[in-house]
Amino acid sequence: MNSETKILIIEDEKPISRFLQVLMSGHEYQVKTVETAKQGLLLVANWSPHLILLDLGLPDLDGVAVIEEIRAWSNTPIIVISARNKESDKVATLDAGANDYLTKPFGSDELLARIRVALRLAARDQISMPMRFQISDVTIDLSLKKITRNETPIKLTKTEYNILKFLCRNAGKVITHKQILQEVWGNNYTEHAHYVRIHVAQLRRKIELDPAQPMHIITETGIGYRLVDACEV
Repeated sequence: MNSETKILIIEDEKPISRFLQVLMSGHEYQVKTVETAKQGLLLVANWSPHLILLDLGLPDLDGVAVIEEIRAWSNTPIIVISARNKESDKVATLDAGANDYLTKPFGSDELLARIRVALRLAARDQISMPMRFQISDVTIDLSLKKITRNETPIKLTKTEYNILKFLCRNAGKVITHKQILQEVWGNNYTEHAHYVRIHVAQLRRKIELDPAQPMHIITETGIGYRLVDACEV
């Protein structure tokens, strides 16, 4: 229930902070707001929020450093809300461990939807990692390492399978090129983003109904990919 869900807002712009507080309270979330990184880190430790809304341009510490510090000891979902719209800023925050990124100005409905997704993923991870997913007419069974379309096997290469598995386990979340490279190829390949693009293109040809207009493996331009509409079965 929303009334039991605690959201921490770390934002130094008072009009935005007030807007977020009213929006969250109006949807029955418990809310606390702070203006500095130091205050935010104390509340993360002492109040244990279920989700954090974080601005990057804080007066005492850059938001990326805040994310890195939180990630050293906590998996609490973090959604960045920032006026910075450069791809490099988005990549840096996601690589640091943020779950999502919204550029100001943003719509209330979009923010609320991103919050629901982040909370749902966090709750799922606390219970157990699902092993079967459905994407349109494609069934992905990670326990059997079996991919089928209407019970007809789909043959993936080892690399394609490992990318798909990583996307499934982070369904709904933006995954950067660097994160995929680290997971699938290892730390020595983090500068080879073209590896990911080539294999994702091949994966789409096997998974998507129309690879030219993918509906499930969505490109986040200059950042990475997001797997959407993947249902647990």
